[in-house]
Amino acid sequence: MIPVQTLRSGGVEIAFRHTPGKGPLIVFLPGYMSDMGGSKATALFAWAEARGRACLVLDYSGCGESGGDFAEGTLGRWSTEVLEVIAAVHPTGCVVLVGSSMGGWLMLLVARVLGDRVAGLVGIAAAPDFTEWGYTAAQKADLAAGRIVLEDNPYGPDPTPTYPGLWADGQARRQLPGPIPIDAPLRLIHGTDDADVPVEIAHRLMAGLRSADVQVTLVKGGDHRLSRPTDIALILATVAALVVPSAAPAAINASP
Repeated sequence: MIPVQTLRSGGVEIAFRHTPGKGPLIVFLPGYMSDMGGSKATALFAWAEARGRACLVLDYSGCGESGGDFAEGTLGRWSTEVLEVIAAVHPTGCVVLVGSSMGGWLMLLVARVLGDRVAGLVGIAAAPDFTEWGYTAAQKADLAAGRIVLEDNPYGPDPTPTYPGLWADGQARRQLPGPIPIDAPLRLIHGTDDADVPVEIAHRLMAGLRSADVQVTLVKGGDHRLSRPTDIALILATVAALVVPSAAPAAINASP
């Protein structure tokens, strides 16, 4: 496995893995409290490495192998870290951004900065504006008053925290209903049984994007994680179609 490298951003060491190669740089952006060791990130990195494709996976500050305190993380800070790592490993040339859950919000923020360098985007259960639609009025009042909100975590024993700083920053960076000034092709993959991000968000995002090339793929029975072998195969095939536009879908081997 390609070893972890680090880059200092805002006084914190940001951990990442990068494999050089042909075509646009594929950048995977994890979800909230997730990291580059997740199944989707590792599958995408292995797929790219095996095919000589440039790929980057990373941990935001306070997550995974990166330094820093998660409580100090915000979308603004994390998107800056992503941009700085991209600048370090791929200072020129095109990129394809792949964002999972909150990473789907971050990819929009990053794409707005990169502009014409973005060759395509793939949102996996993308969750833009979750600080707006993802909390009750009482929870928003607590966050606005500077109080931490704790919620049951279906993926682990400890509750999931939301910190007032992240919430306030997210409210200032909402993207919906648009218009979102992104013209690159965008593919949205969403499970019909997603209990965390309503399918409606994918349709609202499609409507808000300026790009005329936006497609939504609904996965019957798919949950928020979309980590089943069939889900990952779909994600890899979707990315492959963006980085190799001339490839026929039937000819793409989506296995890592």
